[in-house]
Amino acid sequence: MGNIRPSFIKIRALRLIERYPDQFTADFDENKGLVERFTDVDNKKMRNWIAGYITRYKQRKVD
Repeated sequence: MGNIRPSFIKIRALRLIERYPDQFTADFDENKGLVERFTDVDNKKMRNWIAGYITRYKQRKVD
């Protein structure tokens, strides 16, 4: 079974992907920095959740 993420994580992640489609990649560490730069999320866990969802999303879209 996969990870189940709350809808607010998915919504924020998909908005970021829509707004900055060429910025995000399948690399988690790079996405983590971009999420920190493009959002006002100050909670480390939430930033990592969003970056992780974006990473998985990009990995699925590339394959």
